[in-house]
Amino acid sequence: MSEIKIRPARPGDAHGIARLDVETWRTTYAGVLSTAYLVGLSERRREAGWRGVILREPRDVRVAVGSNGAILGFGSCGPNRGDRSFTGEVFTLYVAPDWQNQGIGRRLLIALFRRLVATGRRSAILWVLRENPSRFFYERLGAQQVSRKPLAVGGAAIEAIAYGWHDLPGFLAEVSSEDRESEP
Repeated sequence: MSEIKIRPARPGDAHGIARLDVETWRTTYAGVLSTAYLVGLSERRREAGWRGVILREPRDVRVAVGSNGAILGFGSCGPNRGDRSFTGEVFTLYVAPDWQNQGIGRRLLIALFRRLVATGRRSAILWVLRENPSRFFYERLGAQQVSRKPLAVGGAAIEAIAYGWHDLPGFLAEVSSEDRESEP
């Protein structure tokens, strides 16, 4: 596998992030959300949105970049927008379908958690649509289901599930220890 680097996003990454954002939605939610909704997702609008996010706070967006410079995954985080029992929130975490199950999502999530801890946030929540099969990834990384809520997405009634981590410093210490144990 080529070398993959996790780093803060740059404004020039907005196009690659938007492309991957749309691609993962279309792949993940085909058959769940309407085809019209998925086809209507606009890379151009998402690119403008991501560029704005990156310009405001680039350290809150992380990208996984392949040796050829391609964006293979991305994630974003910041202060929790809702449930105040969690101080931080992971807003997005996406990995290109061809690059899933290779540790990129885990590395991105760890980078986002480090960012949250560096900004004084010791816990985090993440919302995911129930139909997203990747949600079990969060459970494997110690997240607990903490809430559910109904959403309307593209005219479809969908349920969102919140996963929470109550102790980010403890989580990071544990994964750091696991990583050291797996070194040759």
